[in-house]
Amino acid sequence: MSKNLRKPENKEKDFSNKIIKILSQNSNKAYNHKQIAAILDLDDTKSRNEIIRDLKILASQKKIIESEPGKYLIKALSQDYYEGKIDMTGRKTAYFVCPELEEDVFIPTNNLNRALDKDIVKVYVYNRRKGRRPEGEVIEVVERSKTDFVGVIDIQKNFAFVSTANPKMYTDIFIPKDKLGEAEQGDVVLVHIEDWPKRADSPFGSVIKVLGKPGEHDTEIHAILAEYGLPAEFPVEVEVFAQKIDTSITEEEIKNRRDMRDTLTFTIDPKDAKDFDDALSFKKLENGHYEIGIHIADVSYYLEEGTILDDEAYQRATSVYLVDRVVPMLPEVLSNFACSLRPQEEKYTFSAIFEITETAQVVNQWFGRTVIYSDQRFAYEEAQYIIETKDNTIPAETSITGSSYVVSDEIVAATLKMQDLAKVLRRNRMNNGAISFDKVEVKFNLDDEGEPEGVYFKVSKDANHLIEEFMLLANRKVAEYIGKQNKTFIYRIHDEPNEDKLIAMQTVIAKFGYKIDFRNKGDISKSLNQLMADVNGKKEQNLIDTLAIRTMSKAKYSTDNIGHYGLAFDYYSHFTSPIRRYPDVMVHRLLQFYLDGGKSVDEEKYESKCLHSSTMEGLASNAERDSIKYMQVKYMQNHNDQEFLGVISGVTEWGIFVEIIENKCEGMVRIREIKDDYYTFDEKQYALVGATTKSLLQLGDEIYVKVKNADLVKKQLDFNFIRRNE
Repeated sequence: MSKNLRKPENKEKDFSNKIIKILSQNSNKAYNHKQIAAILDLDDTKSRNEIIRDLKILASQKKIIESEPGKYLIKALSQDYYEGKIDMTGRKTAYFVCPELEEDVFIPTNNLNRALDKDIVKVYVYNRRKGRRPEGEVIEVVERSKTDFVGVIDIQKNFAFVSTANPKMYTDIFIPKDKLGEAEQGDVVLVHIEDWPKRADSPFGSVIKVLGKPGEHDTEIHAILAEYGLPAEFPVEVEVFAQKIDTSITEEEIKNRRDMRDTLTFTIDPKDAKDFDDALSFKKLENGHYEIGIHIADVSYYLEEGTILDDEAYQRATSVYLVDRVVPMLPEVLSNFACSLRPQEEKYTFSAIFEITETAQVVNQWFGRTVIYSDQRFAYEEAQYIIETKDNTIPAETSITGSSYVVSDEIVAATLKMQDLAKVLRRNRMNNGAISFDKVEVKFNLDDEGEPEGVYFKVSKDANHLIEEFMLLANRKVAEYIGKQNKTFIYRIHDEPNEDKLIAMQTVIAKFGYKIDFRNKGDISKSLNQLMADVNGKKEQNLIDTLAIRTMSKAKYSTDNIGHYGLAFDYYSHFTSPIRRYPDVMVHRLLQFYLDGGKSVDEEKYESKCLHSSTMEGLASNAERDSIKYMQVKYMQNHNDQEFLGVISGVTEWGIFVEIIENKCEGMVRIREIKDDYYTFDEKQYALVGATTKSLLQLGDEIYVKVKNADLVKKQLDFNFIRRNE
């Protein structure tokens, strides 16, 4: 039969989901079939009859209520309706995540109904029969996760569109001509979504800031900050307020503090650090014990609650460490000067002071405000040199200044003794079930223009562990001191690993000959530590380190203390970095309030502050990770003619991810680009399998690759497959 002569199918339409959506969005109002037809813009008799039919079916299923003859209401608190969060995939579909449901609900593209990634939505769930994957439809967007987006603008004659590089943002944004601001064709811009009309395919927005041209260094760095809603600079009024703060050290204030200026004190920090949060003091006591002081910048002395400076610090909640710059939580006058524990300067501090035995047992403790004088500033490399050589002459090649210098015998002796004590503290912690994640950090050597000249890896050594152990001690003891009084406090908590993720990880690491012991919490900790030791220096180290970290729950701030699994502490808080973390400022304030005899504060108020701090920490972490990806792409852009040996770090149905061994840059080889065979994805083997040769490309295999494309805007690398490393 000819296509033109074929009779049209007499197919009835199902309006059930649309009816549910209309009634849900107007849950206090009853509708008849004519009103629903009008909303759906249907005026033919057939459609109206189908709406009448579906209304009766839904009422018989008790999904809606016939409140009066011919009029219907949504059934309140229906078991098919849930509120939760949208988690977009990169394929214009999503999953609905809700704590009340046993599994995530699939949301097809045509059921998203204007919901965007991480939005809080109300969803109608269907297909809930056993053996079938539940699906759902977004009925209402309750709360937008974000309304500001970064993208590239394409200006037409009477309007413009902004498209983002975020694969989870499935729509572009329509910009009317009168809301372009100063944007020019091809600019990277920050836009604000103002509305999403019912009949529009795209949301309507306006340009609120022009960030620059795509690919330019400052443009891309500012775009990263803007994407996560992070500020690039301080408001003028905040800077002015900070400049007016009296930062002098006065005799009157010293009288209110424990004077530690005559006690040997020094700092150990990265060589490029500009703010010094913490210092250590050391004194040998007559009874053979040691007095160790952990002295922390007294930010709360300068940062008064209720001021515009405090409001700004709270909103930021954390400093952001990008590859080429730091976006500080506090203006420079505080972060780099007044609060920074710089050498040969008197400073106000908040201290935790411990009397410690030769076996690193704490037999006495004191918390309170102090004044110190830092005798010496060390970089980690300098302290490490002392630990390794016991020599008091720092050579020029190790020195921060580039010139050799002599350290006092007193400081050398203090450093070596504190190193001995730190090793005992670390050993005790590991024996109690702490997990050691010394993941390699990728760092870049940058020229004066911020261009990457080389890549190097930051590895923790004894000097890093020395500082770490005494900071952990202070954080733990402060939390324990308040926690045992059962008063509201801000804890840093860390839940047990996700068992499903551990099982998935076991599947992967088994391919390399490793395994995890699942019998109990202690065995998991021990086997993870053993795994970290076993992979150290191996080609698969970075891959397995990353997988192991992903099995862990995310640490966060909370007033509900569940302990810290990764550190094996029953009590833990953040006390030691108030220059760069707002929760530490709140901890200082609460600790002083309780030392002064204050009663327990409102838990709900501080839990809200904890949630905000954890959220901002996550955004900062994402921005930091994106800046590393950006710099890796930029670095590889200049090496597109070079062959690199890489290790396969991921396998998907569309290709393999490859991490270059010498610089940890990761990119993708598309499956269609591998020419030596026709490959398909084998999910069970987690590998690509050649149709003819049956050869495998699987996790951990080494292959040679070349850069095919380096996209600075998307922060993505594409590789060409060259050959296997036979």
